[in-house]
Amino acid sequence: MANLEEIIATKVESDSQWKNQQQADRQNTTEMQDCGIELIVNDPAQYLHYLTLQGDNPAYSAGNVAIVLAGMDGATVFGTRDRWQTLGRSVIEGEVGVKIFARDARTKSYALTDAYDVSQTQGKDLKQRTLREDSAEMSSALKTLLNYSKAEPVVDHDLDTPAFFDEDKRELAVNPDYSDPEAFAAIAAEVALTRFHDKGYNPDYSWARYELDAQSVSYILCRRYGIEPKQPNLERLAERFEGMSSDECKGVLDKVQDMSRQIGRSIDLNIEAEKRKNRTAERRPAR
Repeated sequence: MANLEEIIATKVESDSQWKNQQQADRQNTTEMQDCGIELIVNDPAQYLHYLTLQGDNPAYSAGNVAIVLAGMDGATVFGTRDRWQTLGRSVIEGEVGVKIFARDARTKSYALTDAYDVSQTQGKDLKQRTLREDSAEMSSALKTLLNYSKAEPVVDHDLDTPAFFDEDKRELAVNPDYSDPEAFAAIAAEVALTRFHDKGYNPDYSWARYELDAQSVSYILCRRYGIEPKQPNLERLAERFEGMSSDECKGVLDKVQDMSRQIGRSIDLNIEAEKRKNRTAERRPAR
């Protein structure tokens, strides 16, 4: 007869050890995230490093990027095993990753999983959508950016900058005489300002308070699309996060990332939609 009492006792002990290990791993990962956030908001060089990492990894949250920044030296583009598989790459045997929070496709809950830098993988070359001067994709992206503005776009050839949000007039002035990459970077920042301003409904809004946030949205989007980003005004860094808890700092970074991810997703969807439309239009009629 099987010793069910012993089998059950062994299972209970094993389950308890697994739960304790999961709890310890989660605690360590949360502490790593807090460490990364502290580095980001207190060191201008680390903040710029964060923006670069976030722009190169737009699918991941600010918290996960903070974890990788703190826990993986020299990280560039990272992903879980599943993500690398979808990109035609695999993790090299023996490589050690860093634990991040990833959403389970089945349960929709967040669980810990290992993430690896691209240097720890092998397979197909990575592809990046690059927006180039005077291209259909760039035109589509600029159109999408302007659609996200909460202020009325107007043309101003006398403007000494590619774009400017006039909060008094509730207008987004654009000078069309600049190059497309310059226009993209500037419009992205000013559109972000219009959204933070929220047509005057944000009682905490001031240009000084949200300048760094808006410039960060632009930087992330520029990195995402292979455009030379304009360095944000890092002199605002200490002032922006002064007196905030780690959770509050993360909240600011989350809002910046959420906005850039939402705009970026729309840019990609609209570009693909226009490509499908053009392919359909080019088909010859069948007899």
